[in-house]
Amino acid sequence: MRNFVCGTCGQMLSFENSVCLHCKSRVRFHLPSRTMLALDQHGSVEVDDTTWRSCDNLSLARCNWLVEAAQADALCRSCRLTRTRPADNDVEGLRAFADAETDKRRVVLELTELSLPITGREDDPDTGLCFDLLSSSAERVTTGHEDGLITIDLAEGDDVHREQLRVSMEEPYRTMVGHFRHEIGHYYQTVLVGTGEHRSGFEALFGDPDTDYQEALSRHYDQGAPQGWKSEFVSSYATMHPAEDWAETFAHYLHIRDTLDTAAAFAMAPAASTLDSLLPGKVGFERIIEWWLPLSWALNQINRSMGHQDLYPFVLPQRVLDKMQFVHDLIVPGN
Repeated sequence: MRNFVCGTCGQMLSFENSVCLHCKSRVRFHLPSRTMLALDQHGSVEVDDTTWRSCDNLSLARCNWLVEAAQADALCRSCRLTRTRPADNDVEGLRAFADAETDKRRVVLELTELSLPITGREDDPDTGLCFDLLSSSAERVTTGHEDGLITIDLAEGDDVHREQLRVSMEEPYRTMVGHFRHEIGHYYQTVLVGTGEHRSGFEALFGDPDTDYQEALSRHYDQGAPQGWKSEFVSSYATMHPAEDWAETFAHYLHIRDTLDTAAAFAMAPAASTLDSLLPGKVGFERIIEWWLPLSWALNQINRSMGHQDLYPFVLPQRVLDKMQFVHDLIVPGN
């Protein structure tokens, strides 16, 4: 995540800002340039002879992104990916929806920074990426993925609900951003691996993705993770099925890359560790890990100093690093 500033007064801005707290300028995020821009008195801004205006979800989802004024669809690139949301009379659901959309925009930005293709349902009605954001407080909702459709339980945005699940499922880490990254990982398994030339490499590291999923799910919740799993998997959930191992590994790769990018923006990591400075191959991946290990150690100690749990409570054994490098090689140009 970059260090944003107000173009009017130079005040630092967060990714979520829609107003500069110093000069009160209305600011919006411009995805193509990855910058915050101030709106003029008419509520628009010119970029390279193109007029941009606010996404129509500004009030509903606190969306601070820009859309082209001439665009028929009045929603931004991220908001267009959402297919289903809570009803207009569901006050609590809409509040959680706005929080979830904020997290989704953060993930969508990272995907574009990594030059990963984002094909929505308007482009591919059968397998394009889209989201159903619903709350289990009002109906039965299971977070998951099926052929590009990602369902997220908005109840996970509630700290108490999420913490209860984290403890009951013996997970050291559970966040809404993490859910988005994990479920999107399933989508990118089909996009980056599928049945093409990378399938054999996937199977060598993760196993056969066509293994019966329901059988694996039942076995996991009946028997738990196998003994010694920490030497080969990034989490206990990753042991359930090759597809879940990939999704967990993919999510952790995104965790590491975005955190390093943010740290670099604030001079807490080398400038070369930004998302747009990635090197391909083994050398590039090893540099990422060389930067990540001391940073995550320091951040964990800072969290402990504040009385919080570790920011990144995970160990990365060699087998997990091999899987992460496979993800890296599929994402970074030059491989």
